[in-house]
Amino acid sequence: MHRHVPHATARTTGFTLVELLVVIAIIGTLVGLLLPAVQAARESARATSCRNNFKQIGLALHHYHDHTRRFPSGWTGVDRPVGGDTDELPGWGWASELLPQMEQSSLFDRIDRRRPVFDPANSAVHAEVRKAFIPPFACASDTRSPTEGDGFFTIAADDGGDEEGKMVDGNSLAPLCDVGKSNYVGVFGTLEVDDAPAAGDGMFFRNSRLGMKDMLDGSSQTLVVGERNSKLGGSTWTGVLLGAKASLPRVVGVADHAPNDPHHHFDDFTSNHPTGVNFLLGDASVRRFDNSIDLIVYQSLCTRAGGESAAIPD
Repeated sequence: MHRHVPHATARTTGFTLVELLVVIAIIGTLVGLLLPAVQAARESARATSCRNNFKQIGLALHHYHDHTRRFPSGWTGVDRPVGGDTDELPGWGWASELLPQMEQSSLFDRIDRRRPVFDPANSAVHAEVRKAFIPPFACASDTRSPTEGDGFFTIAADDGGDEEGKMVDGNSLAPLCDVGKSNYVGVFGTLEVDDAPAAGDGMFFRNSRLGMKDMLDGSSQTLVVGERNSKLGGSTWTGVLLGAKASLPRVVGVADHAPNDPHHHFDDFTSNHPTGVNFLLGDASVRRFDNSIDLIVYQSLCTRAGGESAAIPD
């Protein structure tokens, strides 16, 4: 006779509510500790990419100089009479001249440089050229961009108002056309661009034809290209557009304020990097200048022949 032995009751295991809350709290703490490190790593990668962009621009400028014995003009343009009217010459900027040196020869060949950047006669044909995105001209840290598409933005028409300290591509302004974005602008110097567009004390201004010999302060003591974010509006590699809002500072910048000054204007040098702004020097080296750099030292570096003896800060 077999005796019936009852089976042991199976015990269901699992987390209690308290244990689950403790685990969630631990995970949240770990994420809070790791997130800043992840963000710092990402910014470090973006900053490295930005410096590499500057190195490509520096090499392109020096290759251009080797062939022409000068750097490209900040932008081309003077008033001239044509058929009794006053027309603006093309306005294509310094960055557009470097396209062949940056493996963009096909794009360069499609540009009709005899006509302005924005011209009704060729806008239909060259619209895509004007909107082209050139990766070495874009900083990965500039995540905020006034774009309607990938790599370009709509430039606003000039309404005659004062854009100082305000966005120059506000939604209330009439759109003019789309142009390719750039985060790198030439150093005009310390003067206001609109006051003397053909007389900047830096390396790039209207119809400038300057070379290494013109850096009397020394190529390692002269800033030639600087960075600008898109918080107040877009900058472009194409050039100066007749009738556009803040048309001249779209391709050049000034040292009116220190890098990333909280009271900066659109024509200043700015970045989304946490500690400063990157610059290209005349010797093709790349340096980041801290936001706290002395303004007098900073402005002396933005002139080509000021006679200053200020040393570049470490």
